[in-house]
Amino acid sequence: MRRRDVVTMLFAVLLMLALAGCGNPNNVAHVQAHHIEGFWSGLWDGMTAIFAFFLNLVGLGHYNIYEVHNNGGWYNFGFLLGIGALSFGSVSGSVSVGRRS
Repeated sequence: MRRRDVVTMLFAVLLMLALAGCGNPNNVAHVQAHHIEGFWSGLWDGMTAIFAFFLNLVGLGHYNIYEVHNNGGWYNFGFLLGIGALSFGSVSGSVSVGRRS
């Protein structure tokens, strides 16, 4: 490897470590939940994730993208279906049916 590549990789690793140190700990992970979210909540959170992310990004509120207090596999499955409902819908509209002569 060239010296420039090594320096670039070292800089990238140090930058990632510095940025990782800026993160806050999850302050709700230790709180006892009164209600555990399931499949339907995961589906809804997946479908609204892009909107929650955008609103958090521009500072218009504090919305959770992913619920910490969930029941595990079923919530994750619903979340992935919700994310897929938005992304696969946009992909299927761009697929051409066939070539016209």
